[in-house]
Amino acid sequence: MLALQGDFREHVATLAALDLPAFEVRTLEQLDDADGLIIPGGESTTIARLLLAFELREPLRARIASGLPVWGTCAGAILLAKRAPGLDRPTLGVLDITVERNAFGRQLDSFEADLEIAGVEGGPFRGVFIRAPAIVATGPAVEVLARLEDGSIAACRDGALLATTFHPELTNDLRLHALFAAMVEERLDEAQERRVRAEELTA
Repeated sequence: MLALQGDFREHVATLAALDLPAFEVRTLEQLDDADGLIIPGGESTTIARLLLAFELREPLRARIASGLPVWGTCAGAILLAKRAPGLDRPTLGVLDITVERNAFGRQLDSFEADLEIAGVEGGPFRGVFIRAPAIVATGPAVEVLARLEDGSIAACRDGALLATTFHPELTNDLRLHALFAAMVEERLDEAQERRVRAEELTA
């Protein structure tokens, strides 16, 4: 759990409800120990600045390039994006999306909406949108998972990268956290298979 700023504690509590281990990441050593990472909602400008101040931006980009599963929620989605007009610090630039910050207005314009999310069974997911961004464009490799009624994208995925413009950690619905946990487990299984094949080749 990237714990530089934002509502990371709520994510940790949600993962605990699923009996999944989680720890806060603020240093390179902690990042190296992570099998997956959630970038929480908060202030995208502040988190972007702190990634630079803590010298985590480039190491995190390298981990993502090597296959680290990462889920960005709200501000976290902005930080994953290749294009986030108006942000005064660089994003991680790893997910081929364009994000419009504060797309729905200020705090008073926050709202909730039922979302049909591809890959998430059990009926609509109640999305909590607080000063939410909107994903307004995606590259060809990005899979759109959910849209709002106005057509703006609320969730998308590209391989091991997941982005949602809302706050799943502010509900009692554990399904998206379970989905991300499954993504992490899938990558761990793939890494184990590669190690086994490599050992067989060198035996």
